[in-house]
Amino acid sequence: MTPEEMEEVRPRLEAFAAEMLGSLARRDQRAKGELYLRGLMLDGKRKSMQPMAERLGVDHQQLQQFVSSSTWDYSKVRERLARWAAAHISPEAYAIDDVGF
Repeated sequence: MTPEEMEEVRPRLEAFAAEMLGSLARRDQRAKGELYLRGLMLDGKRKSMQPMAERLGVDHQQLQQFVSSSTWDYSKVRERLARWAAAHISPEAYAIDDVGF
């Protein structure tokens, strides 16, 4: 997704992130989570912290801390995501890959 395309869908992405990350207790964690989602969606082959941060124009430590050392309950986020998927795309099956988490 190009930066221009991101600007077009950003309100929808922010609403989605707010819904999925709403269980996170701290506002800064929710903001970093939304930033991380944007980084994953932007064009670029490498989805590691530094390349994503460069595309977003932020310090990569923000993303790194959110993913690796920020304390939040991922199970509540997964539960919200599963409920969203069931309501919006009616999946026939789920494939869980522990490498993706």
